[in-house]
Amino acid sequence: MKIGLFGGTFDPPHIGHLIVAQDAAETLGIDRLLFIPAGMPPHKRDRIISPVGVRLEMTRAAVSGDARFAVDERETRRPGPSFTVDTLQELRAELPMAELFLLIGADQYAELHTWHRAEEVRRLCRVAVLERAGAAVSGSGGGAEEHVPVTRIDVSASDIRARVAAGRPIRFLVVPAVEEIIGSHGLYR
Repeated sequence: MKIGLFGGTFDPPHIGHLIVAQDAAETLGIDRLLFIPAGMPPHKRDRIISPVGVRLEMTRAAVSGDARFAVDERETRRPGPSFTVDTLQELRAELPMAELFLLIGADQYAELHTWHRAEEVRRLCRVAVLERAGAAVSGSGGGAEEHVPVTRIDVSASDIRARVAAGRPIRFLVVPAVEEIIGSHGLYR
């Protein structure tokens, strides 16, 4: 069984996340793709993020309707920083026969060598680098990565938060259920 792991803050999850996840699942033949919201993202300690329960609610809403996609809550329940290596160790113990693919963007791949226990991350899974057309990919190499071309959608969570704060529409940038959750919780205002 091939399991894709797609971690992030998901504040909010948007169509770009869904499109690259779909592209990766198709390209890699992934049977199950787990969206893994970070509890305490170690690389984002300098900014305020939405409460974890709301981010989980939004991520569940975003992936509903695609039987391949699921939300894994383990990092939100773990105390302290959300290190990918800890998640991979747990999943490897639970699913010893599964082929694990860690989906990361080209920008994250370039910084992979700075991650907590980066070499162990590479040992526990195959790294799937999500490449936008025309974007050069650089990183520490190592040979365990897959290069996955993905549909280029120029949307970001920070742009969506800024649009909400400015009272601008976000329709079509997030699924309707996520837009409703943002409004009902008064997020990003």
